[in-house]
Amino acid sequence: MPRVYLDSCIVIYLVERAQEAESFVFQPDVRIYVSDLTRLECRVFPIRHQNLRLLERYDAFFDLPEVALLALNTEIFALAAQLRAEHRIKTPDAIHLAAAIQYGCEEFWTNDNRLAVSANGRIKVVVPFA
Repeated sequence: MPRVYLDSCIVIYLVERAQEAESFVFQPDVRIYVSDLTRLECRVFPIRHQNLRLLERYDAFFDLPEVALLALNTEIFALAAQLRAEHRIKTPDAIHLAAAIQYGCEEFWTNDNRLAVSANGRIKVVVPFA
């Protein structure tokens, strides 16, 4: 079963803009992974704007049985530092990418095709909604 890590931008797209895209992401043979960083990034806007309905939609997404939450650990931050230093990517991008790599995900889904260079053959970067 392929393991797919969703970058925050993909989750935002799914929850806020494209319910029809759920069938593309939630396939029976795919396991979806996110991290607490994904939750943090997705929850900032609705909290800032006191949009409880949107916040509830995000929480419902993260509570889905198809979505597994990955813990961030020291090894992930060490790899993120290396990726950030070598490829000059932003810290959150480096942490997301490092988590996906460290947990053995086969694919990293994002809307930022620049991260393919940073992945450097370690993981397949997919830009599904570009």
